[in-house]
Amino acid sequence: MTTQKSILITGCSSGIGYDAAHNLHKRGWRVFATCRQEKDCERLRGEGLESFRLDYEDEGSIRDALQECLDRTGGTLDALFNNGAYALSAAVEDYPRDALRAVFETNFFGYFDLIRQVIPVMRAQGHGRIVNCSSVLGIAAMPYRGVYNASKFAMEGMTDTLRMEMRGTGIHAILIEPGPITTKIRENAQAPFEKWIDWKNSARRDEYENLLMPRLYAGPKDKPDPGELPPSAVTKKLIHALESPRPHPRYYVTWPTYVAGIIKRVFSTRMADWILTRS
Repeated sequence: MTTQKSILITGCSSGIGYDAAHNLHKRGWRVFATCRQEKDCERLRGEGLESFRLDYEDEGSIRDALQECLDRTGGTLDALFNNGAYALSAAVEDYPRDALRAVFETNFFGYFDLIRQVIPVMRAQGHGRIVNCSSVLGIAAMPYRGVYNASKFAMEGMTDTLRMEMRGTGIHAILIEPGPITTKIRENAQAPFEKWIDWKNSARRDEYENLLMPRLYAGPKDKPDPGELPPSAVTKKLIHALESPRPHPRYYVTWPTYVAGIIKRVFSTRMADWILTRS
């Protein structure tokens, strides 16, 4: 019988999930590194990871991926790191209804569909860690991030509720709130923007052309965000969340996240709006 701990991680094709998968594997965890596309899974398998497909928008793939994990471990799973997500930058007035649905399918519904299926496994074994990757934008709203803000706010609220409901079960529900991390989030946001946002006919066309789009289409090295850290900074907090006997309910990662937390606690709504609008 092996005592190796196991974890299912989503969104491992790059960025936070990729770094977490490799570094936890090096620490001795049995890592199931899932991706939305099979070609990325093949690449990760070539790098020595156990990898198969999980797409939050595909309910069948969620069910099948979890079953694959359980088949390989003999029915146990010590931890889940919900990480996959994407952004859709636009003014709130320009989001079509189907765009809102699409973002929530990945950033919210998929997370809790997977969690719902994982909980019986963890309850039966008497322990487990469910770690959800949130954002500074799950703490404080910012302009042109509306649907991403909304999905992260919703995820934070549901995770807080889950944490209270799981008290005494041995299952910990934990939030990691990164802030700016060097990932492909801008690159991955370009296709949804082009699909859903009719910016040319927007009342805010000038703001799209002069403010939002130059940043959206800039590479991460061209316009890094203030306080931006590499994905390994998130992995460091994830390790504590997974391995500490008493994990924190929340883990801030970058200084902008700490600042946003202070702003929301200390300042009035009007003053917080003024500060965050100019940040």
